[in-house]
Amino acid sequence: MKRTLVKFRNSALRRFIGKHEKYAPVFFFIGGFIFDTLTLGRVDRLYDMVVLCSHMTLLTITLYLFNIADDVKGRIGFLDRYKVYFPLAIQFFFGALSSAYVIYFSRSVSLSKTMSFFIILLVLLFANELLKKRISNKYLQFSVYFFISFTFFSFMIPVIIKQMSTRVFILSGIVSLVLTLLLIIVVYRKSPSTRAEVKFGKIIAIVLGLYVIINLFYIFNLIPPVPLALQNGVVAHHVTVQNNKYIVSYEKEEWYKFWREHQLKFNAKPNEAVYIFTSIFAPTEIEKSILHRWNWYNDDLEEWEIVEDIGYEIAGGRDDGYRGYTYKNNVKNGLWKVEVITEEELIIGVIDFEIIMNNSSNPSNLVEKKF
Repeated sequence: MKRTLVKFRNSALRRFIGKHEKYAPVFFFIGGFIFDTLTLGRVDRLYDMVVLCSHMTLLTITLYLFNIADDVKGRIGFLDRYKVYFPLAIQFFFGALSSAYVIYFSRSVSLSKTMSFFIILLVLLFANELLKKRISNKYLQFSVYFFISFTFFSFMIPVIIKQMSTRVFILSGIVSLVLTLLLIIVVYRKSPSTRAEVKFGKIIAIVLGLYVIINLFYIFNLIPPVPLALQNGVVAHHVTVQNNKYIVSYEKEEWYKFWREHQLKFNAKPNEAVYIFTSIFAPTEIEKSILHRWNWYNDDLEEWEIVEDIGYEIAGGRDDGYRGYTYKNNVKNGLWKVEVITEEELIIGVIDFEIIMNNSSNPSNLVEKKF
C-alpha cells in the first residue's frame, strides 16, 4: 500500500493536479457532469438509483471528513494522506448530482424550464471562483449541499414510494433539511476549526432561507413537478391511434430549429380542429392526473384567457413517456399556448403556437410521425 501511495505521489497525475490546483475543482465539477450525462438514463432505473444514492452518500461522508481533517491531524493517517483530494471529490459529487437534475429534464420541450436549471448549474460551477476561499468556504459548502440534497430527495422519494404530490415534495424538503442540519451540527461539535470559522446561527439561517426560497419557487411554478418530464409536445392537424401507435400529422419546423418539432404558425381552415399531442415521462407505477390548459391571448385586454382545461390520466413506466392528446374546435385567430399541468396546477411544460385562419392556403411542410 505504501509503495502505491509513493508511486502515486510521484506520478504525472499528481504533478498535473499540483500544477493546476487552482482550476482542478472546476475540472472535477465538469467531470461529474459529463459522467452523469454519459451514464444516466431514467431516474427509476436501478443503475441510476444506485449511482445517485452512492454520489449522495459519498458526498456526505467526504464533506464530513474534509471538515474534521485539520482537527485530527496526526491522529488519523488516512485523513492526513488523502485530505488534499477531498475538495476535488466534493466538486465531482456536486457536479454529478446537480447535473442529474438537468439530465432528467433535458428531454422537456419547455426550454424556459430546462434553461433555468442550466443557469443554476452555471451559478454552482462558477460560485467557487467568485469566492476567495473557494470550496473551503464552509457557508458555500453547506448551502450547495442543501440544494443538492433537496434536489436528490425530490427525485428519490416519489420514485421509492410510488407517489407524487405537493405533500411528497414538502416531505422531500423536510428530509433534506433535517439531514443537512444534522450534518452541520455533527461537524460543528467535532471540529473546533469549524466553530472558529463559522457562526452557527448564520449557517442555520442560510439553510433555512434556502429551504423557504425553494418552496416558494415550487409554489409559483418555477420548478417543474419532479420527477415528471414533458418529452414531446406538438400542435397538430390530426391525431389517430392505430396498433398502439399515435400517428400525428403536423407542420414540421425547419431542420435548423432542431429544438422544436412543430412550426409556431399553425395554418388552419375555419371549423378545423386543433390537436395537442404530448408524451410525459413518469417513473414506473406512478399514476397522475394531467391537464391540457388551453389559453388564448386577448389583444384588447393584453392578457391570457383560460379557454378550457381538458384532462386525462397517465401511468408511468414507458421509456418514451405516456402519450395522450386533446383537441379543440371553433378556435380563434391569434396567439395560443397549452400548459401541460398536474392537478395541483404545477407546470410540466408549455406548448406555444399562433393560429392563422385562411380558407385558401394549405399547411406547409406537413408530415406524419408515429409516436
